[in-house]
Amino acid sequence: MKPRVAVSFCLLGEEVRHDGGHKRSRFMTDVLGEYFEWLPICPEVDVGMGIPREPIRLLDDNGSIRLVGIRSEHDWTDPMNEYAETRVADLAAKDIDGFILKKNSPSCGMERVRVYNDKGMPRRDGVGAFARVLMERMPTLPVEEEGRLNDTGLRENFITRVYTYQRWRAAVRDGLTAGSLVEFHTRHKLLLLAHSPKHYYEMGPMVAEAGTRDLDELAAAYEKLLMAALAKPASKRRQVNTLHHLCGFLKDALDGDEKAELLDVIDQYRRGIVPLVAALTLLRAHLRRLEHPWVDQQVYLSPYPRELGLRSHV
Repeated sequence: MKPRVAVSFCLLGEEVRHDGGHKRSRFMTDVLGEYFEWLPICPEVDVGMGIPREPIRLLDDNGSIRLVGIRSEHDWTDPMNEYAETRVADLAAKDIDGFILKKNSPSCGMERVRVYNDKGMPRRDGVGAFARVLMERMPTLPVEEEGRLNDTGLRENFITRVYTYQRWRAAVRDGLTAGSLVEFHTRHKLLLLAHSPKHYYEMGPMVAEAGTRDLDELAAAYEKLLMAALAKPASKRRQVNTLHHLCGFLKDALDGDEKAELLDVIDQYRRGIVPLVAALTLLRAHLRRLEHPWVDQQVYLSPYPRELGLRSHV
């Protein structure tokens, strides 16, 4: 099944902007559209603002952030909050796996949205009115802005989170048991190590409590740490550490020249000469000969469809 990802409607080319235009992202329509099932949303249209419509902005009213029309100062705060609460609850029921928001939007912006004071001067520290409710009510959901997806590292990180969240939610829907939690964690160990060793070591003792601790409570705590770990992009240093960890399984399977070649390619990745996919391709070729059950099940080796080619750019 494709991950189900909600998205600001204008990013798919729909003419729902305040001026009747759109903000189509070709990466999303032409690339991600092959892999994601889109769930388009435009909070401003849904709340009744119409197309075209008066632009809106965030206004700091003595510490209270309001959503108002730029010319009329019509206050949309309460209608947007009511809509957001209802819509986010509906999204949670639909088991979405991620959300891509429109940057700078007073309704959908994830960060650094302009907030104006009573003199019309802006600061860049706001969160869109709809996005704020979304992230408060679904704190573990992978959320990103389309502008940040132009960064290849952030793009790879977001898509990793989406597919991991999908796998986790599927495990929960299938009826999570102590055994299936341990199995899920085992498959994701190296992925976690590449993103956050701190969380990796914290989660081990937690999973060891499976079977002795209330499973619903344990699953909620595990999900929180899982997504917090993956929210940290895998740095080159941590990737190299994970690659060397995998090399340890091959110490008795390779001859001297093969070991030297593999370590050289990993070092070339460390120095920025070749992308991550080069080191992983050679490593996978050697690991296939090993046929090690623990290694073979590691999600790190293929956390999302390889056809996306994301590791060719990180």
